[in-house]
Amino acid sequence: MPAHFLTIPPSLTHFRLANARMPVCLIAEAAQLAPDPDGLAPCDIVIEKDRIAAISPATAARDGLPNLALDRGIVLPRLVDVHTHIDKGHIWARAQNPDGTHMGARMAVMADRDANWSREDVAKRMDFALRCAFAHGTGALRTHIDSYPKQTPVSWPLFAEMREQWKGRIALQAVALFPIDFALNDEPGFRALVETVAKHGGLLGGLTFLGEAPNAKTDAALDRIFEAAAANGLDLDFHVDESDSPKARSLGQIAAAALRHRFKGRIVAGHCCSLALADDDERAAIIARVAEAQIAVVSLPMCNMYLQDRQAGRTPRWRGVAPLHELAAAGVTVMVASDNTRDPFYAYGDLDMLEVYREATRILHFDHSDLPWLKTIAATPGAVMGLPHGRMAVGAPAGLMLTRARTMNELLSRPQTDRVVLCAGKQVDRTLPDYRELD
Repeated sequence: MPAHFLTIPPSLTHFRLANARMPVCLIAEAAQLAPDPDGLAPCDIVIEKDRIAAISPATAARDGLPNLALDRGIVLPRLVDVHTHIDKGHIWARAQNPDGTHMGARMAVMADRDANWSREDVAKRMDFALRCAFAHGTGALRTHIDSYPKQTPVSWPLFAEMREQWKGRIALQAVALFPIDFALNDEPGFRALVETVAKHGGLLGGLTFLGEAPNAKTDAALDRIFEAAAANGLDLDFHVDESDSPKARSLGQIAAAALRHRFKGRIVAGHCCSLALADDDERAAIIARVAEAQIAVVSLPMCNMYLQDRQAGRTPRWRGVAPLHELAAAGVTVMVASDNTRDPFYAYGDLDMLEVYREATRILHFDHSDLPWLKTIAATPGAVMGLPHGRMAVGAPAGLMLTRARTMNELLSRPQTDRVVLCAGKQVDRTLPDYRELD
């Protein structure tokens, strides 16, 4: 990795980041700042100990504070990854996807989980993943946890320990991932899972059936999950319609269940791939219901392009991502995130949210738009997770990402491998863990 473009001595506790550029959509109380067409405003940022002491228009300050000149480099908050799978990450070397399909991924993960997912194995891979995310500048992360009867007592207590170990570096949340029919077919097992999730401060979730048309069984399973979430004060985060099937429309059923139960908690729907293939009228009707139910949607552009519409010897015909522009236009909260990392569902990735945003801009056409799409990797998922992360404010913790890029074009044209990351006002060692650790 290239050297950091800037070194901040650990002894320096009160200093100014001078002549920076900051996205006003990620700054609280930014009225005094004048953004350019990229939404970036020239600023000075004063850091005092672990906090942001001031954000002001760039000036030639002469108050005696040490000035670290950024030469118009863009400063971002540490970013927020709202949908990951750190319990299954980095198993590619031993559990490859045989054909790159969704079913191939499911079968490979299932076999590996049954054979290898001991406490030691999962702990090693979780820690490796979090060290990558931290080095790249992630400040908060939500992971889905495979929650099957054999795995639940292993992974959930381990996650709780990881959350405590990483406190102050990355804020962690976890979601129980299971096929939603588990709520109907194994009532004692489902009750035990809900108790485990509640005990460890997690979220309930579930995977709606791939490619299956809306039916009464799905409604009954969703009713059971919504009832359990409401009774235990849990938020919900589903895997939804991760398919190109013209029948897959469970997103509408989730919205109907939320309204039916008058659910007061937060709800996230991940993937929602098949919605992009619905006809205009059907898509608009589902989106209107999602907006009414106040469901947030997260697209996973890199993973979904990898899996969706894959057929041997045939070039894919579509991108596999949710229609975020239409959802945003209807007032739906939208986000993008990493999803899987080096496992059968996605063979690549490194939990680098700047990479996610760079690829999302290309895949989802975030460019040539007046919307503040940067919020999809920062302030918006932070708010959805109920956290202050992903925003910059006077008095807030000094968790920042400093770059040499001066424009959004520069930011997205290179991977910014020389970026500088601050956590609580201190420069982070960005040395990435070696894959050999996982051998």
